[in-house]
Amino acid sequence: MKSAEDRLREFQTQNNIATKGSLSLVIQFTRLVRDKEFPLNSDDFQTSSKGQVAGLGGANLKKILKEHGITQQLSAEGGRTSRGSMGLMIKYVDFLNEWHKEEAVDLAAVEEFWAEQIREYFRNQPFILTADASKTIGANLDELFEQAKKRQRQNPGTQYLGTVLQHLVAAKLCMVMPEGSFEIHGASVADAPTDRNGDFVIHNTIVHCTTMPGALLIEKCKTNLRAGCHPVIITIFERVHTALNLAEDAGLAGRVEVWDVQQFLSSNIYEHSLFDETKRNSTLSEIIVRYNKIVLEAESDPSLRIEFDAK
Repeated sequence: MKSAEDRLREFQTQNNIATKGSLSLVIQFTRLVRDKEFPLNSDDFQTSSKGQVAGLGGANLKKILKEHGITQQLSAEGGRTSRGSMGLMIKYVDFLNEWHKEEAVDLAAVEEFWAEQIREYFRNQPFILTADASKTIGANLDELFEQAKKRQRQNPGTQYLGTVLQHLVAAKLCMVMPEGSFEIHGASVADAPTDRNGDFVIHNTIVHCTTMPGALLIEKCKTNLRAGCHPVIITIFERVHTALNLAEDAGLAGRVEVWDVQQFLSSNIYEHSLFDETKRNSTLSEIIVRYNKIVLEAESDPSLRIEFDAK
């Protein structure tokens, strides 16, 4: 006999339940029938006009997702007006009825299965970089980094912000350096196992990318200096003073460059655009194309992709 998960995954695959509308429907419908007697009759779950599935709605969906710890909005309409909802509901009723003939269906466990698929849906969504010409490039980047911070909070133990920062820096370096002049590694690859002195080694300059400058990083900078190299720390704007203070406390004041990533990227965009506002988006787009190529080659998480939205 198939396991509950195998049954659900098979049904999900056969019916392509991976979009906002379909996921909204199945999780709400599962909740709707938890107290119903089997066999279910699909006619009982249609509106009087037979045009929509009864019981679906944005508020109801939000309430269910909140109970599963999901705070993102999946669908404002809750799947009520999604094309194909009626057909999917009928297939789902048939699926549950057939399953119930063989064994009792644990609908609470089924609901949790769909909740996990919704979490996975959100995990796999790309970040969005909106090129709003009414704002500075730095402000647009700040909004991108806020998305990474938020996803990191929603998925404890992950380092989305640091990974995005490192690969954006790599993408910019690819634009200004000859091909093959430095190596690019996955963000989770530590320096020591790869015999690296930092995230990027370019001639005698060592670039360190971090969102949380700390004592270990300063020790690496000391090692760089002893080897006759020039350490550069690239971090987020609000951590620049932290890095400078740590360097000063370690006696490295004036010996370690500290840059914020927003300025590092925006200055490059202006330079490559020759300070022509009409060319700004094409340059920014080129960085994102290079970034996505790096993510594809160096990372296994597709949600690290960035979708460029030029206004």
